[in-house]
Amino acid sequence: MTAAIETENLTKDFPVGFWRPRPYRALDNLTLQVEAGEVFGLLGPNGAGKSTTLKLLMQLLYPTRGTARILGRPVGDVSVRQRLGFLAENPYYYDYLTAEELLSYFAKLFGYRGDDVPTRVTRVLDEAGLGAERRMRLRQFSKGMLQRVALAQALINDPEVVFLDEPMSGLDPLGRKQVRDLILRLRARGCTVFFCSHILSDAEALCSRVAIMAQGKMVASGKLVEILAFELKGWELVVANVTGEARAELDKRARQVTPLADGRFMVDLPPTADPARLMHELSGRGIELVSLNPVRDTLEDYFVQTVAAAAPRQTGGV
Repeated sequence: MTAAIETENLTKDFPVGFWRPRPYRALDNLTLQVEAGEVFGLLGPNGAGKSTTLKLLMQLLYPTRGTARILGRPVGDVSVRQRLGFLAENPYYYDYLTAEELLSYFAKLFGYRGDDVPTRVTRVLDEAGLGAERRMRLRQFSKGMLQRVALAQALINDPEVVFLDEPMSGLDPLGRKQVRDLILRLRARGCTVFFCSHILSDAEALCSRVAIMAQGKMVASGKLVEILAFELKGWELVVANVTGEARAELDKRARQVTPLADGRFMVDLPPTADPARLMHELSGRGIELVSLNPVRDTLEDYFVQTVAAAAPRQTGGV
């Protein structure tokens, strides 16, 4: 099966300086492959090369060297453009249009006519979570509302591949949940979603695979469950109704037992422990299980470690 998105040694240099400009490498030999139907996250701090990658894929920039293909065709192929959706990091639209007017304009750019235009506009605005505000002028919109309009714009043509640059930017918690649910619906209907973000919890919840960028280079990639940094570190067990005898048993079996409010305790178990067996042994003593969670490094922990490792070392000199 042909990959939905492919890059090979994709590189972008920008000239820096006035009198004697020198090349600044914003993206360095990026090679990756995104399979059709998956949600792929490109993660990294500001300046890591995420937006540069998207702009190269959208042909808003041209590479210094390297190649990229979307749906088996070179980027910029007109027949492929019809099948793509794109949400820019900082979308800007004409202030005096309403959301409905803007989306109607984009629908007509894609060649839709007649009753199909208002039908599509209504559907994508509903999906993006905009209600009566859709009839307001865009100059009256908040940052989060504009982000919803931009997301609706990216979906107006029922794309096969959607590129989202910081899709959660400016959204409140409800808006972020709605966007996450929308991305999951896109995946369910077979759409490929490629998004850039530094909100790592969203990537953990949505992505089947991720690539982590630092200083223009990809420093790690793969399925989250296969990245060794996410191996099990232990178990976090919260229990209640702990008697003195049971507490003594927990102290022997756990690395640490921490009292919480309302008579509950947080029990830190080593990764080799069998929490189900432990609870079975203690259940006869009236202990109540409140929660049980595996302890792993989060994607944010891994992100900090890999970015720090990729940073150039400072050396002293005279």
